Amino acid sequence: MMAELFGFAIIGFVGLAGICGPTIAVEISHFAVVGDTIPAPLDGRSGDSARGRRLVLDRETGNCLICHQVPISSEPSQGDLAPSLAGVGARLTAGQIRLRLVDQSKLNPATLMPAYYRTSDLKRVASKYKAVPVFSAQEIEDVVAWLGTLKD
Repeated sequence: MMAELFGFAIIGFVGLAGICGPTIAVEISHFAVVGDTIPAPLDGRSGDSARGRRLVLDRETGNCLICHQVPISSEPSQGDLAPSLAGVGARLTAGQIRLRLVDQSKLNPATLMPAYYRTSDLKRVASKYKAVPVFSAQEIEDVVAWLGTLKD
């Protein structure tokens, strides 16, 4: 398997006046892509599946349900543009899930799925969000943890 190292230094300071208040620093951690995975947790972090569940169901932050279905019948208006997330923890390893969240375009350049942990070479992104990843390293690991529990 071929390994690639993707690393980014501190991206800089991003002014999100009116949204987040003061200027914040955004850092994208170094990570290695091995085959179709990012085998190691970002920043060596452990994920919290309860937080991951909240992030997946949050229709503003990640907005996963616009394209995916989850095995939660009480959750209204689930998408059908992308694969169902039911059983994803049985189909994919944590490393495979992690790469798909970080940047699905590494596997499928024509994907509709946004890169949740990338800030470079983005298209159709409002300028105030260009240097801000959708999810932090911790949030990626939280979502990986919850999706990993979806075995059926």
